[in-house]
Amino acid sequence: MAQREPVSGLPVDREKLKTMYYYMVLSRRLDERMWILNRQGKAPFVISCQGQEGAQAGVVMALDSQVDWIAPYYRDLAVVLAFGMTPREVMLGFLGKADDPSSGGRQMPAHYGHRARRIFTGSSPVATQVTQAAGLAWAFKLRHEAAVAVAFLGEGSTNQGEFHEALNFAAVQRVPLIVVVENNGYAISVPQNHQMAIHNVADRAAGYGIVGVVVQGSDPLAVYEAAHAARERALAGGGPTLIEAKTYRYTAHSSDDDDRSYRSREELLREKADDPVVVFRESLMRLNVWDERQEERLQQEVRAVVDDATEYALNAAMPDPSTLMDHVYEKD
Repeated sequence: MAQREPVSGLPVDREKLKTMYYYMVLSRRLDERMWILNRQGKAPFVISCQGQEGAQAGVVMALDSQVDWIAPYYRDLAVVLAFGMTPREVMLGFLGKADDPSSGGRQMPAHYGHRARRIFTGSSPVATQVTQAAGLAWAFKLRHEAAVAVAFLGEGSTNQGEFHEALNFAAVQRVPLIVVVENNGYAISVPQNHQMAIHNVADRAAGYGIVGVVVQGSDPLAVYEAAHAARERALAGGGPTLIEAKTYRYTAHSSDDDDRSYRSREELLREKADDPVVVFRESLMRLNVWDERQEERLQQEVRAVVDDATEYALNAAMPDPSTLMDHVYEKD
């Protein structure tokens, strides 16, 4: 039976700590495999979550996947995995296969969606998911449902009009919405100080009359506590919360980007010293929640899961060309 003993001074039990770490490791290894497939010419495009897993797992562990909905963005691999999407399903979408639950192979990779898992379909125009999540949250309020909607995005997307319109509406209506900004410091190649005149995106919350919180994204427990408090506040009628998780992405913006043109290798190495996967593992070991034997077993388990998902998706059927126009035009 899974252990549920509390860990002194921490907001979660042993089982949740291990679950959080599992999804951080799984997303890292699955992400790494995607890059290999891309470099082998088997996949056209990769957009990575490496470096942001702590923030993503921390938020999801504070949610209830049986009632809440999420509206992820393209870098949210750990989010969708921890919320219930399987590695096989992720790989089907990555390779554009017919059984891809996100779109049946019609979307770009990492445009996640899964109705059965309460994952709202993502779009290419950034920040649209915030408006959609605000609509979901408004529906929860009108229906008197005890649930929250959570939108995820990068800091660059907060400069879009839809971000402001959505938060203004959500604040006025006091809907149960959580907006999580994964601030990795770059909007593709543009550093934050060239995007906005403020240091913290969460400072914008004051302009809407809602709570804004800044947390260190490499600390999944700090993110968990912020998200848990935001969910409790939302369910109690306290309205939206804007959470900013300070993170850093370890890869280029995507497989089509060369980040050497806008950031130094020294900067990247410095930031990697705060790798959330490594730091969290070391914390668990200091707490006697984790050890080297468990780590070895986990790495073997995750490797097998990633191998299975890869093989399954590579051998899965491509979409039938005759279905190309399905869901595009209304049929008589």
